Amino acid sequence: MPLPIRWRYKLDRWRSQLAGMFRSEPKQMRPRLCPACGTLVGAAATKCHQCGASMKYSFAAASKTLGRWMPQTSPVTYALLTICCVMYGLAIIITTKLQGFGAPQGGLMNLGGIATQVNYRLGASLPLPYNFAQPWRLVTAVFLHGGLLHIGFNMWVLMDIGPMVEEMYGSARYLFLYLATGVAGYVASSSMGHFSVGASAALLGLIGVLLAATSDRKSLAARALRSSLIRWLIYIAVLGIIMRGTDNAAHLGGLAAGYLLGRVMADRPPLDVTERRRADLLGWLAGIAVAVSFGFMFWNYLQNV
Repeated sequence: MPLPIRWRYKLDRWRSQLAGMFRSEPKQMRPRLCPACGTLVGAAATKCHQCGASMKYSFAAASKTLGRWMPQTSPVTYALLTICCVMYGLAIIITTKLQGFGAPQGGLMNLGGIATQVNYRLGASLPLPYNFAQPWRLVTAVFLHGGLLHIGFNMWVLMDIGPMVEEMYGSARYLFLYLATGVAGYVASSSMGHFSVGASAALLGLIGVLLAATSDRKSLAARALRSSLIRWLIYIAVLGIIMRGTDNAAHLGGLAAGYLLGRVMADRPPLDVTERRRADLLGWLAGIAVAVSFGFMFWNYLQNV
């Protein structure tokens, strides 16, 4: 006796579904978005037809992937803040093991003081002959601090000025500006024979960048920003006079480098594909310089444990 039509239909459908579970379907390839310019590109394309960026790997694609793990607002500023705080915490732990928390002499200015030998081993900037042998110190010194008030004041300035520069120039060029002016400041400091640490050389560099960007502008906002920056310079100059051990050479070197870079670099985020490529390249060069310098620093530290 034949099965009813309804049952035969169900059996045929189940048979086809079961067969489909074990049959490999050809994977359908879909168009993709170019990570550099956002143009829709064919599924099999290896390069974007609009901007020529590689669809397999590019600085833009890597930057976009990394950006997913960073804060959406001022990501580089927060990354710099985090590195400085982590390095200060590490220096505090090592100092505590050596001699206890704080400076041996006591006093507010030495609260949470870092032992000189600790900052030396973690990458402080040295007088010029020594920095020739260990140039990575010009980078690592930007992320080290001598005490709680030192890092507190510098991070206050960073969070006040950093987001503004990052918004104006874009995150990649901002990282380059921060590192380049910091290194320039420590080149000046090293040439004067100083042993030094701190982010202030780079922060003075950011102030120099903003002064250059607003120097030719007559708007009310530009004048207000210049007034604010000049107040910061006055505060820092006064502290440089009254506080023992302030590295004014690093401050002046960073400020001068920032002003010069601010005069030659457009004070806006990259507009077209070429500018974005150049900005990404500068950002990656700065990031690689930081990573390599910290690698040398940790290697040097472990050699002397």
